[in-house]
Amino acid sequence: MKGTIEFLKSFATDKDVASITPSSKYCVRKLCEHIDFATTDVLVEYGGGTGVFTKHFLKRMRPDARLFVFETNDNFYKLLSNIDDARLTVFHQSVEDILELLPEDVTGNVDHVVSGIPFSFFDWDMKINILTKTKQVLRKEGSFLAYQTSGHLKEPLTEAFGNYTTEFCWKNIPPYFIYDAVNNG
Repeated sequence: MKGTIEFLKSFATDKDVASITPSSKYCVRKLCEHIDFATTDVLVEYGGGTGVFTKHFLKRMRPDARLFVFETNDNFYKLLSNIDDARLTVFHQSVEDILELLPEDVTGNVDHVVSGIPFSFFDWDMKINILTKTKQVLRKEGSFLAYQTSGHLKEPLTEAFGNYTTEFCWKNIPPYFIYDAVNNG
């Protein structure tokens, strides 16, 4: 319940929060079908929110895997910073700074980037900037997984990655499109 209350507070006060509730457990499980946690060394999450995905990732990740989370909202950042797990690093900065913030050994070796940030709020150049940097941090065959409220990522993903698949997750408020784009090199 605390997460939902924080989400509502942030939705009311932060123009960059796109949803009134945290993601559903069904949505989390549906997106995670795209991740093989047994072979995943590095995960990056854009927009950790109240930690619904973050906590699920940490439960499924190997003990030697690493998770880097970007969260600009002050309330959500505080919640995420309270998660006590040595595998987790939380940045209170924009994903636009990802190339400067990720450790050198991680850049180009990320297995999956999962994003809940509202790309629909960004102009074309910002979308392409973030997606291009995302592709740079991914390993070859690494994937960008985004859950979004509309089909607005199709053209930017085609531009930045040259591919994507999508499926619809009805069991969430609001319902989400789940995008999967692969770094083909």
